[in-house]
Amino acid sequence: MFLTECPRDAMQGWGTFIPTAQKIDYINSLMEVGFDVLDCGSFVSPKSIPQMADSGEVLDHIDKSRSRTKLSVIVANVRGAEKALEHGNVDILGFPFSISETFQYRNTNKDQEEAFGQIKEILTLTGKEGKELNVYFSMAFGNPYGEMWKWEDVDIWAQRFSEIGIKNILLSDTTGTGNLDQIELLFEKIPPKYPGVDFGAHLHNRYEDSYKKLKAAYGKGCRRFDSAIKGIGGCPMAKDDLVGNMPTEQVINFMASEKIEHSLNLLNFESAYNKAKDIFHF
Repeated sequence: MFLTECPRDAMQGWGTFIPTAQKIDYINSLMEVGFDVLDCGSFVSPKSIPQMADSGEVLDHIDKSRSRTKLSVIVANVRGAEKALEHGNVDILGFPFSISETFQYRNTNKDQEEAFGQIKEILTLTGKEGKELNVYFSMAFGNPYGEMWKWEDVDIWAQRFSEIGIKNILLSDTTGTGNLDQIELLFEKIPPKYPGVDFGAHLHNRYEDSYKKLKAAYGKGCRRFDSAIKGIGGCPMAKDDLVGNMPTEQVINFMASEKIEHSLNLLNFESAYNKAKDIFHF
């Protein structure tokens, strides 16, 4: 299992500003858990996501000597990518590409072709800097905007991104609209067609739906999952009612139930969980 913890996804829609020092302390505690990746910041307009305005300062104070965990940040254009790459602690850039044209405009103020062009430029930048690029397929399992969903649309974009050299695609259920049949269908149909691409699941869902959605993706071969402690967060650009992330503790429970090996330090996870309780008041 390849596991990404997403404190950025949890924090970005939080109503009150989380002090920079508290963010740094929290992310440093997560560094000791043993996740493969921490998605910990974003370089987007602070007017759109004010909570993430201090991402550069946070990144510069993360202690990477604590583990081999890589650090990922979100960007929405070439300028954001350039700013992110000024920070040496960044290992991975993530770009949200939407299967829904409506959401592409809403999230990045670009249409799909414009976003595709930006990703090609960012891929060149990351290649020069020796960094990785993840593409998130937002609204991969449907959307709340009335646009027709077809798995073939996801496949078309997977092919195009594969052709330009993208190695990591996260199929994202941005608003929790996806059902089990859709999750199984995408992971059954698409990854086998593109062996050079590592596909993962970035699922948003109700807490009680966690196990069955994890099972649906895992049963069709997915071994890469994003999550956030207590499922807190969601995309503030999607709609007014945020649907939470996949809860990390539910992923841990799933792995225990299915007897799946992992390398997480659960004592350190408990410590980070307690820091999350102080921040998010759950």
